[in-house]
Amino acid sequence: MQALLDVILPVFLVIGFGYVAVWRGVFSPQGIDALMKFSQNFAIPCLLFSAIATLDLSTSLDIRLLGSFYAGAATGFALGTAGAYFIFKRDIEDSIAIGFCCLFSNSVLLGLAINERAYGADALAGAYAIIAFHSPFCYGLGITAMEIARNRGQSPLVMARGVVRAMFRNVLVLAIMAGFIVNLSGITLPGVLSDGLDLVIRAALPTALFALGGVLIQYKPEGDARVIAMVCAISLLIHPAITFTLGNALSVPTDAYKAAVLTAAMAPGVNGYIFANMYGRAKRVAATSVLVATALTILTAWMWLVALG
Repeated sequence: MQALLDVILPVFLVIGFGYVAVWRGVFSPQGIDALMKFSQNFAIPCLLFSAIATLDLSTSLDIRLLGSFYAGAATGFALGTAGAYFIFKRDIEDSIAIGFCCLFSNSVLLGLAINERAYGADALAGAYAIIAFHSPFCYGLGITAMEIARNRGQSPLVMARGVVRAMFRNVLVLAIMAGFIVNLSGITLPGVLSDGLDLVIRAALPTALFALGGVLIQYKPEGDARVIAMVCAISLLIHPAITFTLGNALSVPTDAYKAAVLTAAMAPGVNGYIFANMYGRAKRVAATSVLVATALTILTAWMWLVALG
């Protein structure tokens, strides 16, 4: 219970403030949209760029860590897509959008915040190592699958162009790539630039959490309840269970192991809805899954914290 009070509830209080502010009319939906654009397009890319640029790649990029996390993520995508297509009889494009919700855990807005509350800022290297590949891996897998489904019968070159074009429009992917370039090249950023980045970075997580609360009020609890239950089960239970099992079997270092499991246990991120909206497929299910799973994370994150000791 103490873990719930000390680690998880402060994060959800900030989300709740955003939700109530929009619900009571203190903050307009247009203001929340602007705040979300600031956090998603500026503050969080600055955070990811700075984190990757200064990450010790020799110690943080542990193949066992990444393998245990992304094996769970890819399995979640496959299970979600197959479940939607074969069990719930959705068409293939809807199924891929639903599978993407099972794939893309909220590693930044919830994952970083809860990991930092649980284990401290010094223990975030494992989380940043995962995040470094999160958007490229998830969008790469989701976009590739969707473009193949949408362009059935066209040449591989046309499909490849669609995948590359969609990837290089994603500002999170671009920020991560820029961070790797700075890291691998050994470039030292000027002090004034680093200080400016630090000012923006400090606003990233609280702003994003507040905006997430304001966005969630726009999502009505509608859609196919059984599909949503499947998304929640895969995201909150199956993905972290696979990471928990593989990480333990592969002897992932303790700090990185805990960060990987806790990150895997996060609800589908807003990116799940963004992906569905981008293709105009399964938007209602994606939106409702984000809302329901985010609320359930209060309990399931606590459960995983207890399991991790």
